[in-house]
Amino acid sequence: MSASAWSVALLGLDGRLVEIEAAIGGGLPRTVVVGLPDASLSEAKERCKAAVTSSGLAWPAQLVTFNLIPATLPKSGSHYDLGMIAALLSVSGQVPKELLASSLLMGEVGLDGRVREVRGILPGLLAAARAGFERAIVPASQVGEANLVEGLTIWGVATLGELAEVLRGGCVPQEAPPGKAAVEPTTLDLADVVGQPEGRWALEVAAAGRHHLLFTGPPGVGKTMLAARLPSLLPELSPSEAIEVSAVHSLAGRDLNGGLVTRPPFADPHHSASLVSLVGGGARFIRPGAISLAHRGVLFLDEAPEFGFRALDSLRTPLESGWVTISRAHAEARYPACFQLVLAANPCPCGNAGIPGAECRCAPMAVRRYGERISGPILDRVDIRQRLNPIRRSLLAMSKASVEPTAVVAERVAEARQRQRHRLADSGWLTNGEVSGGYLRRRLPAPEGAELLDDAVRRGRLSARGLDKVLRVAWTLTDLAGRDRVGREQLHLALAMRFGQGQVAA
Repeated sequence: MSASAWSVALLGLDGRLVEIEAAIGGGLPRTVVVGLPDASLSEAKERCKAAVTSSGLAWPAQLVTFNLIPATLPKSGSHYDLGMIAALLSVSGQVPKELLASSLLMGEVGLDGRVREVRGILPGLLAAARAGFERAIVPASQVGEANLVEGLTIWGVATLGELAEVLRGGCVPQEAPPGKAAVEPTTLDLADVVGQPEGRWALEVAAAGRHHLLFTGPPGVGKTMLAARLPSLLPELSPSEAIEVSAVHSLAGRDLNGGLVTRPPFADPHHSASLVSLVGGGARFIRPGAISLAHRGVLFLDEAPEFGFRALDSLRTPLESGWVTISRAHAEARYPACFQLVLAANPCPCGNAGIPGAECRCAPMAVRRYGERISGPILDRVDIRQRLNPIRRSLLAMSKASVEPTAVVAERVAEARQRQRHRLADSGWLTNGEVSGGYLRRRLPAPEGAELLDDAVRRGRLSARGLDKVLRVAWTLTDLAGRDRVGREQLHLALAMRFGQGQVAA
């Protein structure tokens, strides 16, 4: 005699349905879990037994076997608890089997029978909806997140007693209202940044075309202030992007009861961050890293030369593909990592190299080694390099009355993005920073003054990738200028921004 319930295994954002079979009898009283469970799942048998008995329900005094299908798929996590208990209650005749065939269950139980929160509710229920399930039973505290998935009836249970009542068709706990997009107020404004017109212009161009950006300059010059205000210049996420970003944040354990993530996220890991925390991974459950939490948003690496060499170089593939694949001996997880990279660096360890009026105490070799901590392949993937210099007192006084707020700059960015969407409507890309080199050269009008690029390539100043990046930035400058073809002025400025010599557009 056996009965089944359904849960889901999460490998990255991909959900694989797992059938949980429960059988009673055939040996001495004990509990066995089979089907490639990890240590946390193997411990579930003791956790579930204590929870069932403390809730006034019966745990059979016989051999209880749980089989997780497919048996070849490694399974980890505590979210299988509700499914195992539901299958046991069904096979022991304490609840009927009818509802279990079309219900997906996710939730961890405590020893006192309470149902606790788990990671990955959103991607798990998205997989259930695609598979044709009609309902889902989740922890009551996560009903708001679960209701973000359309096509499923969501039941939230706070205790195993409520779970039994739901499966018996009794009083169903009141459903929470559908989740609504949370309003995230913008607290950082470009008007707070006094001076640095070149830095503000570089930030605007980066936002308009989704270009990677490097700020260099002495400490306190405003690199971090500018980078932190980049997300406020970006347009809101589309509905499909919001679902994708929210699913990653659900796997990371973020609270989504307030609604989907609708604004581009901002991740700024400390320079002591490990390779795993940056890229993702883990010994058991493969968690998303900072580059995936910055998906469709901004990844800011302050004091970039202080990051470990392996951590920085691990960004090379995601910057090109927009994905990160984490392989382990027992499983492979794939996370989206389409982020906009912003780096900030001092010119030397003391921060004063090349600064007029400042004294650098670093040896020449130390300055060189410091600059080489960011490898050439990473720098080659950066579209815009902008040097920030200390502002003069006279410029500081003049800037206070003339700085533009975020709303004004964001409006220009939105107009430039609209021009890009119109021009790239048949390509599948949305911004200039994503367009392939082949499309740039074969499908878009040739720029005026192309001999400037030929000369830079002939002198070895531009690689093939660098050539494409200059063209992408030139098209963004063209969009900001409201033109339909790249002119010599835009191409010249794009080259200057590539080599860290950009100035404010006239």
